[in-house]
Amino acid sequence: MDYTIREIQKQEYPLLDNFLYEAIFIPEGIEPPPKTIIASPELQVYVEGFGELKDDWALVAEVDSRIVGAVWVRIMNDYGHIDNETPSLAISLYQEYRGFGIGTAMMRQMLALLQSHGYRQVSLSVQKANYAAALYQKIGFVIVKENKEEYIMVHHLV
Repeated sequence: MDYTIREIQKQEYPLLDNFLYEAIFIPEGIEPPPKTIIASPELQVYVEGFGELKDDWALVAEVDSRIVGAVWVRIMNDYGHIDNETPSLAISLYQEYRGFGIGTAMMRQMLALLQSHGYRQVSLSVQKANYAAALYQKIGFVIVKENKEEYIMVHHLV
C-alpha cells in the first residue's frame, strides 16, 4: 500500500479527535464506547488546545490523499506520564489501514523527529491485552512500569 507520512497542518488538528477515539483499545467481544467518551478530561488532555504547547508534535499518514492515521506527542499528565521533559505518545490508524506497516513507519518517523529536536526519551501507555504492546517493544520501547491492566513504556532516544 502506498502512503505518505508528513507533519500535520494546523487546519487538520481537529482530526486528532477522530484518531483519539480510534486509539481506544477495545478488547474482543466488548462493545465500543460512544464517541462522546473522548470528551472526558482524562482523554481531552491528549488533544485539547493541540498545537499551543511547544512540545506538541504530530504526523499524519495519507493514502490516496486521505488522512488515515496520526501519531502525536505532547508533555502532559496522562496515563503514560514519566516526567515533565518526556513527551507522551499517542498513535492510531483507521482499522482498514492496520497491518500494512504504516503505524510502524509513523512511529519511526516520530522517534526521529523527537530525536532531532533533542528529546531524550518518549513514553506511552498501552493495555497489556493490546497487540500493539509487542509492536512497541519491537520498535525499541521498554516496559518501565506496569499495573494490572497496562504497561508504561519508554523509548530512549539518546
